Amino acid sequence: MIPIRFAGTTLPVVLAATLGLSCAAWAQQPKQAQPKGAQTAVVGDGQPTLLGQYGDWGAYAAVPGGKKVCFALAKPKSSSTNPPGRKRDPAYVFISHRPAENVKNEVSVIIGYPFKSASDATAEIGTAKFAMYTQNDGAWIKNVAEEARMIDAMRKGADLTVKGTSGRGTQSTDQYSLKGLAQALDRAEQECK
Repeated sequence: MIPIRFAGTTLPVVLAATLGLSCAAWAQQPKQAQPKGAQTAVVGDGQPTLLGQYGDWGAYAAVPGGKKVCFALAKPKSSSTNPPGRKRDPAYVFISHRPAENVKNEVSVIIGYPFKSASDATAEIGTAKFAMYTQNDGAWIKNVAEEARMIDAMRKGADLTVKGTSGRGTQSTDQYSLKGLAQALDRAEQECK
């Protein structure tokens, strides 16, 4: 499977590029904090706007290249590497809606390092396990037909664990809390109807 692209590149990279930041720096700096459930207008210059913070997840909207994009975003509650202490950029998980491309609930991960070439990552929610296709520092569900099942498991689960291997052979394990995910997804979907 080839990852779904937005204007020739992956969605997180597009959003970061609109701010002139790396993906990690962009995701750490929401542009407009709003009270829970607040209504906001999406700016036309492509900069992401925080629609609301729900537990460990934020709901965002942007209009890069004139096409509206909405997404939920979280960073891991815990991260580890083997061997221990290996440096890497921050990791994030995104769930995106791109109405102009008829894309809904696309799960993607920014892992914080270039993945080992031709390797898969894994995502685990409880007993459910999903293979993820990797490219550069991103990962997407390998079998798109399982994406709805993954989203359902994430809505019902407590934690998401993502495992991968870097080009240098470092193994990483990131654990994300799923607290607030359902509300953040609902808010992002509402914004991008």
